[in-house]
Amino acid sequence: MDFGRLITAMVTPFDAQGQIDWATTEKLIDYLIDVQKSDSLVVSGTTGESPTLTEDEKQELFRFAVKHAAGRCKIIAGTGSNNTAGSIQLTKAAEACGVDGVLLVAPYYNKPSQEGLYQHFKAIAEATSLPVILYNVEGRTAVNISVDTTLRLAQIPNVVATKDCASLDQLTQIISAAPEGFLVYSGDDSATLPALAVGAHGIISVSSHIAGAKMKQMIEAYLNGDVQQAAKLHGNLHPIFRGMFACPNPVPNPVAVKYALGLKAFPVGGVRLPLITVNEGEAQFIEELLQSYSK
Repeated sequence: MDFGRLITAMVTPFDAQGQIDWATTEKLIDYLIDVQKSDSLVVSGTTGESPTLTEDEKQELFRFAVKHAAGRCKIIAGTGSNNTAGSIQLTKAAEACGVDGVLLVAPYYNKPSQEGLYQHFKAIAEATSLPVILYNVEGRTAVNISVDTTLRLAQIPNVVATKDCASLDQLTQIISAAPEGFLVYSGDDSATLPALAVGAHGIISVSSHIAGAKMKQMIEAYLNGDVQQAAKLHGNLHPIFRGMFACPNPVPNPVAVKYALGLKAFPVGGVRLPLITVNEGEAQFIEELLQSYSK
């Protein structure tokens, strides 16, 4: 399964009552494919506010995205959680909905050992025929999927990739020792170009909601050997990469990007509690950031 180089972790649009806005979801899928050049979309990942979506909402999102994308891009379902049995159940449901793969975040809060992590991912992978992408984000889960555990999981036939937010050092170690065909995606927008330089395949991105087309140009420039142009584009994009997560104080994903989409005349609604929208200072920061970026 080729998920491409630029994968967007898609936000979930909500209406004024906090329910999924299906008309806007349809438009957002088109926008991310046609305008921002996404190769694949992650639906109901943590950027999509999976912790506050019901199981029924998640399955409906999977079905809806598969139907509307209609083969124009791959649909990856966020089915990971800190409940192995629950993740297996949702992964099986996602497979029945016709998705192309699943993204499994490391179990959060319960802080399993490395052996526990291995057994968790192994159990889910063995319960499905879908391609599995691991998701390592210690800052949110309080546990790091180590290099050794990642490489061990990479031996499972349908564990095909990882989205890793760890250091370039860890990415390099995984890339250097991974079996042929196992792909590494950066999970940090600002590390996209450096990660490509050490052999990563691409990026699973949040900023691609705002700057996906430019990110695609940067990736293609690097792959075509135009490192100078890629570096120039990286420099231009870097304020967006940093600003989406620190505006001006660190804010939870997807608060900033949802607000930024509204400023770009693509409103996708607010966020569900316990997340709250940006405050006055954060709003001003994002407005100035986008004005500067558009010049």
